[in-house]
Amino acid sequence: MTAQRAPRPPLPGRRRDRTRIEQMVRVDHAGEYGAVAIYQGQRAVFGQLPHKARIAAQLEEMEADEQHHLDTFDRLIFEHDARPTALAPVWDVAGHALGAVTALMGEKAAHACTEAVETVIERHYAGQVAELKAMGEDELAELFEKFRLEEIEHRDLAVEEGARQAPGYALLSRAIQAGCRIAIRVSERV
Repeated sequence: MTAQRAPRPPLPGRRRDRTRIEQMVRVDHAGEYGAVAIYQGQRAVFGQLPHKARIAAQLEEMEADEQHHLDTFDRLIFEHDARPTALAPVWDVAGHALGAVTALMGEKAAHACTEAVETVIERHYAGQVAELKAMGEDELAELFEKFRLEEIEHRDLAVEEGARQAPGYALLSRAIQAGCRIAIRVSERV
């Protein structure tokens, strides 16, 4: 009878890396969930107005990208045995409200919202990509980088469409960015 080897204990830091990846997946899942809700809120306003068909179509395309990201994070939540944020219902309501309010303020305000959100998210993804590469998680880093580039496309479209000409742009942008940063910190833990 041969002796079986006991499984090796995880290398130092690997559990910490796994916990950090679970945290990343949870917060990104929450963020994509919120992004879908924002676009849905904006489309709920613009979609009812025939003369706003152009922006409604732009928002629908961006929402489809965010939905693809969300679907991917739904899968990653399962694969990484990560717990989704308990605040999903809050982010749903907050996202729809932010989307609807900025749409009611006009096209430029809706684009300012997109620019503000995507600016924070792009930076957030960039930090995660660097962290994942340092952990040797190249496949996940590559996926997050792909999503980061798509968020940049959304941001750049919003700028081209006049985001920075929105009434009260500076205040609106700072408030939305601050809200996003708070949501990220809270979703990492809750």
